[in-house]
Amino acid sequence: MKYRRLGRSGLQVSEVSLGTWQTFGMALDAADACRVVRRAFDLGVNLFDTADVYAKGRAEEVLGEAIKELPREQVVVATKCMGRVWEGPLGAGLSRKHMTDALHGSLRRLQVEYVDLFQLHAPDPATPLHETLATLDLFVRQGKVLYVGCSNYDPPLVREALDLAARRGFERFASHQPLYNMLDRDAEETLLPLCAEEGLGVIVYSPLAEGLLTGKYGPGKPPPGSRGDLREPMRTRQLTERRLETVMALKAVAKGAGMPLSHLALAWLLHRPEVSSAIVGATRPEQVEENCAASGVSLPADVLRRVSEVLAVPAAAPSA
Repeated sequence: MKYRRLGRSGLQVSEVSLGTWQTFGMALDAADACRVVRRAFDLGVNLFDTADVYAKGRAEEVLGEAIKELPREQVVVATKCMGRVWEGPLGAGLSRKHMTDALHGSLRRLQVEYVDLFQLHAPDPATPLHETLATLDLFVRQGKVLYVGCSNYDPPLVREALDLAARRGFERFASHQPLYNMLDRDAEETLLPLCAEEGLGVIVYSPLAEGLLTGKYGPGKPPPGSRGDLREPMRTRQLTERRLETVMALKAVAKGAGMPLSHLALAWLLHRPEVSSAIVGATRPEQVEENCAASGVSLPADVLRRVSEVLAVPAAAPSA
């Protein structure tokens, strides 16, 4: 496993990280999750990502059980707040009240004394940005949070938050967690350049497009038991004719390069210096093994050029 700094911070995170969305507390119980986490840790994964809304808190509980036997000083625990986790007017948002209660709930469920990376899951237009950033700064000064970041923030709001933090002396974002993969590339236009300019580490979610970039999906009915088979949103959003055609073309590129499509997809993301880590999901240790094998894979210029031709974008220079 290779490691990268989280933006300009001194925190070293694994190029491949393990996420818990739609797996921990749903597809996986605590015992199975422990096996997946243990295998990931043995392979060098040190970043484990979750959120309080995943499985209504159960994902944090399961992750907490899975990591409690690991050496805390070698584990980076990342969680998020903003979404609704209890009923009533105080059950969601980025107010000081909700964020404080949400953080304490996450600490309890994760069975940790502090969170390494605490992220704003999405913007909250109803709360002044100053209040949200001041609360993050307070968490850091209290020692309950080490680094702060955001997810699903558009570039103007990221810029506004960074400028406000600079003016008021608040803890600034160390990272941004966007949707980014070969098929979903909106982040390339302005977000990634902004993160590079401001030194924010990019932690990519859905790097395999919910499994579409593993190559297991093709024309026709999705494989039984797959996300595309079980989840209607996955079928309607991901399994379109155009996306499947692109995947088939990318699969041919991967075959020509002598690697699985998943390795090509992850290595393509990681050849960008802005990307600190790519979050993958897994329900079996074998899936973790396959994804972790993509760390450190260097894509030759001709492979990057062929990928660019498929995606109809200018070829990027290979990483050093």
